[in-house]
Amino acid sequence: MSDSPTARRVSRRGLLTGGALAAGGALAGGVAVADPPWVRTASPVPVAEVGTAVEPFHGPRQAGVATEPQAHAAFVAFTLRPGTDRAALGRMLRLLSDDAARLTQGRPALADTEPELGLLPARLTVTFGFGPGFYTAAGLHAQRPPSVVDLPAFRIDRLQRRWSGGDLLLQICADDPLTVAHTQRVLVKDSRPFATVAWVQQGFRRAAGAEPGRTQRNLFGQIDGTANPRPGAALDAAVWVPDGPVWLRDGTTLVVRRISMNLETWDLLGRTDRELAVGRRLDTGAPLTGEDEHDEPDFAATGPDGLAVMPDFSHVTRSHVSDDRLKILRRPYNYDGAPNPDGHADSGLIFASYQADITRQFLPIQQRLAERDLLNEWTTPIGSAVFAIPPGCAEGGWIGQQLLD
Repeated sequence: MSDSPTARRVSRRGLLTGGALAAGGALAGGVAVADPPWVRTASPVPVAEVGTAVEPFHGPRQAGVATEPQAHAAFVAFTLRPGTDRAALGRMLRLLSDDAARLTQGRPALADTEPELGLLPARLTVTFGFGPGFYTAAGLHAQRPPSVVDLPAFRIDRLQRRWSGGDLLLQICADDPLTVAHTQRVLVKDSRPFATVAWVQQGFRRAAGAEPGRTQRNLFGQIDGTANPRPGAALDAAVWVPDGPVWLRDGTTLVVRRISMNLETWDLLGRTDRELAVGRRLDTGAPLTGEDEHDEPDFAATGPDGLAVMPDFSHVTRSHVSDDRLKILRRPYNYDGAPNPDGHADSGLIFASYQADITRQFLPIQQRLAERDLLNEWTTPIGSAVFAIPPGCAEGGWIGQQLLD
């Protein structure tokens, strides 16, 4: 049978993709074909709950913002190709939304060349962001949220083009790095007719389940995110746009700042100096005037020497906000590249800040930090980008539909 004309016309690719097989393992012409020698029947493999956990894709708001942060992330920014107009943007977002929806639910993308890699979502989320250039390409200048513009220059900035800007952002997060890598590849392939990759920033936190209920730590060893608005009414007031046109309501904005950390000079500090710079105890995350991480700092307290216990130059003092409506939601990830030949680290923070309005919430905090935060001695912003995060979509819809339709 292997010498028949029908059998010779069956390609290896056709067998692997199932395109030449009908139900029951028969060719469309009715000739039965045995499994080729490279196809093996696999027994079921036990999968941990972390692998099968699912986050919703559809809904009024995009996932990946208020979602409990996953262990791994890739921030992928694109530059739109010339000629990518409003109609082309709609085609691109339909394709990206469909594949993202499938992958987040543990289903392979529509033309997935490695479908086995799409079966374990591990709480995968894909969050779409629109940069200023997106609205220009779509001819929708009036629809761009006013605060979604390049940030003003800060004296502490040493920005590099390779980490800055972008017309479209995909924030891909999951508790498994292979899931993130596969999703990134699928969605980058989807985007090729419409955009080129501007930059990719990959980050990590503690492994899933390693420290349940604990605030993330950065590579300085400090707790990072204690002052976030609490889930519920406080978070809603800080993050989500409550009203306005449909293409803005239930959306938010995102600032991505790549912050290089000078670990070599940080290592020279004693523990007391590190805690004074941060304004928190490194072991518990408590403010220097408190006992527990979530104690409110007492900025009026003085020590036996008459000096403020919480120095004016400490990071906590400079970044403090008491009004829930003016807070930001920090969702940072660490990065750690290859050391240079001298063994000096290439490490830092991908600082992702979500807020309803960048001008009203993020900028005042950043300006105070730039003026006098002592941590500026050991940190340098080297990348910066801003995006509008549009509302979510219903099942059968696509991200950006309210804006582009």
